[in-house]
Amino acid sequence: MRVILAEDSTLLREGLVRLLAEEGHEVPAAVGDATALVEAVAAHVPDVVVVDVRMPPTHTDEGLRAALEIRRRWPEVRVLVLSQYVEKKYATELMSGDVEGVGYLLKDRVAQVADFLDALDRVAAGGAAFDPEVVRQLLARTSQTDPLATLTPRERDVLERMAQGLTNASIAQELHVSQSAVEKHVNSLFDKLRLSHTTGYSRRVLAVLRFLES
Repeated sequence: MRVILAEDSTLLREGLVRLLAEEGHEVPAAVGDATALVEAVAAHVPDVVVVDVRMPPTHTDEGLRAALEIRRRWPEVRVLVLSQYVEKKYATELMSGDVEGVGYLLKDRVAQVADFLDALDRVAAGGAAFDPEVVRQLLARTSQTDPLATLTPRERDVLERMAQGLTNASIAQELHVSQSAVEKHVNSLFDKLRLSHTTGYSRRVLAVLRFLES
């Protein structure tokens, strides 16, 4: 795949370029600020963009705003956002739209090469990839909010992994249960969260987002 990188840390940026090249991916541009990222996407229209949330000049949300602009102007380009910390506001904003081909990972996850590459592949294929710690903190924020509080512990286990972008088969493997059992838990939590009649893949992440602002 063709990947454009936007990371102001030269060491991390060059490390990612080398990693992706070793995996057989093409990196037509690797830049250090959000403006250069948008210009690079316009010039190359890659398959995936990997971008840091906080970039020059203010190191606040330049990268995220660039990611949202890219999603708007080039909807076919997938976006994997990196962040040093769990920034709930930014994660929620990114996840509140169409989540096909979107990911949000903590930078620590990049050091776990297999996890990073798996997330990149899922996003490139049009799936979602959200860091487990991000999902846990978003869930914790709403743990006292009905009807999310009505979920059973097993349903919450399934919901956490579902929001990371895992398929039912992958969830079953992680939880050591059958895929049919996972499907029953998914249908049950959709009923409890009033999402049974929502269509599309995004319903799986909407199960987490439903009560973020309540």
